Amino acid sequence: MRVVIAAVGRMKSGPEKALCDDYLGRFARGGRALGLGPAQLCEVEDKRGTGMAGEAALLIRALPEDGFLCALDERGAMLASPAFAALLAGWRDKGRGAAGFVIGGADGLDPSLRHRADAVLSFGAMVWPHMLARVMLAEQLYRATTILAGGPYHRV
Repeated sequence: MRVVIAAVGRMKSGPEKALCDDYLGRFARGGRALGLGPAQLCEVEDKRGTGMAGEAALLIRALPEDGFLCALDERGAMLASPAFAALLAGWRDKGRGAAGFVIGGADGLDPSLRHRADAVLSFGAMVWPHMLARVMLAEQLYRATTILAGGPYHRV
């Protein structure tokens, strides 16, 4: 099951991008044997300034049509890493070819996109910069592969 991360804004070269790329590479390598990955980061920009609705339209176009949809939103459920790994494995086992994760812009996600999602997840009650949310998602994807493979990376 391939993974698409669709996010508003462009990540510039720097430590966040390097870390995100590193975790996505680890996810691709570790996930291959588990039927997960690779992950592709699709960045979109609302150059017309149409707000959350315009961003939602761009995000939807970046996602695979046949995949599960997970919205990252502060109002979402907070899962422990093993539960997130189980969610990914469950989606994979249902036979769809892809999963898409969306990260909104500064104002968040359009409500219509949130309501359309198969899952809405939060990284906690704190607000995180959107570039760090990408890194955190990439790390959790990698962590999920290590949990599913029974590796030592995740410790309880």
